[in-house]
Amino acid sequence: MMENQLLAISPIDGRYRKTTEKLKNYFSEYALIQYRVRIEIEYFIALVELPLPQLAHFDKAKFIELRDIYLDFSSSDALRIKEIEKTTNHDVKAVEYFIKEHFDRLGLEGFREFIHFGLTSQDINNTATPLSVKEYIDNEYVSDLGELIVTLSQLAEEWKDIPMLARTHGQPASPTRLGKEIMVFVERLDQQLRLLRHIPFSAKFGGATGNFNAHQLTYPNTDWLAFAEDFVNGTLDLQHSWPTTQIEHYDNMAALFDCLKRINTIILDLNKDMWTYISMDYFKQKIKEGEVGSSAMPHKVNPIDFENSEGNLGLANALFEHLSAKLPVSRLQRDLTDSTVLRNIGVPMGHTQIAFNSTLRGLSKLLLNESKLQSDLEDNWAVVAEGIQNILRREGFPNPYEALKGLTRKNEKMTRETIGAFIDTLDISEVLKAELKNISPQNYTGL
Repeated sequence: MMENQLLAISPIDGRYRKTTEKLKNYFSEYALIQYRVRIEIEYFIALVELPLPQLAHFDKAKFIELRDIYLDFSSSDALRIKEIEKTTNHDVKAVEYFIKEHFDRLGLEGFREFIHFGLTSQDINNTATPLSVKEYIDNEYVSDLGELIVTLSQLAEEWKDIPMLARTHGQPASPTRLGKEIMVFVERLDQQLRLLRHIPFSAKFGGATGNFNAHQLTYPNTDWLAFAEDFVNGTLDLQHSWPTTQIEHYDNMAALFDCLKRINTIILDLNKDMWTYISMDYFKQKIKEGEVGSSAMPHKVNPIDFENSEGNLGLANALFEHLSAKLPVSRLQRDLTDSTVLRNIGVPMGHTQIAFNSTLRGLSKLLLNESKLQSDLEDNWAVVAEGIQNILRREGFPNPYEALKGLTRKNEKMTRETIGAFIDTLDISEVLKAELKNISPQNYTGL
């Protein structure tokens, strides 16, 4: 296994194999073949249930054995299909012949020609692929993103009362609280997760050019559109696209990739902020025995997890961008450019998984350096000027903004004493002066 990882071209299957291991169940060549077998078997069973006249006497007790073909699917089964493909030079036709071999072994030779009946390969590909994506999102992605959201929520709660100097344009600004700034990311991710749940997983199923030509010609009295909708929407729990060309138009899949890209962008934004807070010494990082931060500088503890996540999110988003821009475009009733692109869906998913893990690891290492946050607040008393001038506005004091601007733009350090001395010069009541002097960078944090 280690040798295989060392020889892998992509770090997804090499350096980060342990992190991305579960993706093989959805996006590997093996997984694609298994999903295709599953679709073909379930389609045959649906024809029996219809029933087609020639399948009316099929023994439904055999359904268990048929489903076992994909439920007990093994690497040797996948290799057999690849062996057949050497002759057919067609991956989906190889799946059809593989299932026919099983039918022969099960004594079902008389029914073998209803495997793949009336279908084109895209009826299989354009149900297998969205089904694999849907099951990955439902079974893995949502819980992984949920873990990150929960972790951020816990940190937001832990740090909800920690005042912090805000920075807009990189400059000191009205104070905030650390927990609230983390909660911003929680809300952003929550909102995108809600949007994600509303994106349908669409699938095409309608024959060579989407019109059920062969189905309608062979069995003109069957409502094939209703059949397809029941099969795709019911059996597969996808959303049947109608009408289509030979292929799914991928518009909803593009919407999914755009949503995943936005989620990644939010996490990338989080990574940059956490990296910056570390550089400002707002956080220390837990030190692991034996770890090296720099090959030259012994003192260094680098924010490598946030950097790793940022890099992987960039790669993922570049690929999601291509997927969402390319897939909805196909010449006339279909070209083959979608085929090789679809095989790469697991790549941005893998980089996203690596990024999620790295961000979580980075968050787990943070040690709050509260004294640094406090000293930054104490060094920036000028930020209370906004609050003072607005109270003066409330009281009808003339030109309060200009008065505070003149005080705070002298390139002199503002302190509690400087602000207090300024307040004492104002022609206002002692009660109001006391109210103004009570404002500090530590308590001027809003809601």
